[in-house]
Amino acid sequence: MRAVSLFSGAGGLDLGMREAGFEIIAAVDTDGYAARSHERNFPETAFFNGSIADFTQQRVNDMVGAAKLEDVDLLVGGPPCPPFSKSRFYRTDKPRAMDDPVGEVTISGYLETLRWLRPKTFLLENVAGMAFKVHRETLDHIIATAESYGYRCDHRVLNAADFGVPQIRQRFFIVGTLEGEFEWPAPTHAERGTSETLSPWETAGSVLQDLDTEANASDEGHVAGGKHHDLLKQIPPGDNYLYFTAKRGHPDPQFEWRKRYWSFLLKLSPDMPAWTIQARRSNNMGPFHWRSRILRIEEVKRIQTFPDDWFLAGNVEQQWRQVGNAVPPKLANALAVQLAEHLRVGRSTQRAA
Repeated sequence: MRAVSLFSGAGGLDLGMREAGFEIIAAVDTDGYAARSHERNFPETAFFNGSIADFTQQRVNDMVGAAKLEDVDLLVGGPPCPPFSKSRFYRTDKPRAMDDPVGEVTISGYLETLRWLRPKTFLLENVAGMAFKVHRETLDHIIATAESYGYRCDHRVLNAADFGVPQIRQRFFIVGTLEGEFEWPAPTHAERGTSETLSPWETAGSVLQDLDTEANASDEGHVAGGKHHDLLKQIPPGDNYLYFTAKRGHPDPQFEWRKRYWSFLLKLSPDMPAWTIQARRSNNMGPFHWRSRILRIEEVKRIQTFPDDWFLAGNVEQQWRQVGNAVPPKLANALAVQLAEHLRVGRSTQRAA
């Protein structure tokens, strides 16, 4: 099965697809470090380091040959998410959705590629905010455009923790098919105590235990919590700055209730999944390790379910950005397995006919 990848980053979606049997024949991303990472991890893939606006049919023909593009099974990609993120509720100075030039170029680029490539299926990923009512116009535009090309579309928000990822990470997906109806993957995990049939959520402690030693507990030049490091050390695992508020009954309140981002001084619990790994490594926005330190790249890769030996180009900040922007490969694989099954059923039906 052949796939084309857009906004490919370091390859979280693509790894999940490859493990389900898809060959990523072509990929694109504007970020040079992500391009280097992807090329190392997917040596079989033709990669274009540039804008989606320049990822034209002619360019891709030149990259892989027109014959390979005649019967593509899947188009996959997640347009950059800031225009649809929760932060835009607070950053009112910035435009939202497709009013943001980035949102307009990337969504339009995805849909234009869908038009000329016409794969059997497509998967579009974004932040959960894509499903918010305020973004309904964009969502309706995507679905109406895809339907005009002949696709049947469905969309859902999935929690990565429900599929064995040790991280509570809500992501939005649209799946489109030319033939038949897509069957979404069923969750394999659930919050502890909520299901008698599903496995409990994987915890941060379960995947970081062998990396959690005092010898490698360095902050690598950045002190977790910044000027609030001493306060961070007092916050219990699994809590955040709200611990130091009058509403929580703290005898010496340091912060006002809900006057900061929820991730401010947020600390992991070894007994729970991690919270969402952000795209920016910060000294005051978590999640931080329960030892009151900034997580290391080896640890965020584990939390995102990348292999330990997954190559990442650039310095620690650039590597962190690539991991934080990625779809957890384990979640991607759950979707990829269902897409592959959908395609196999379609082929079997065609042969029978």
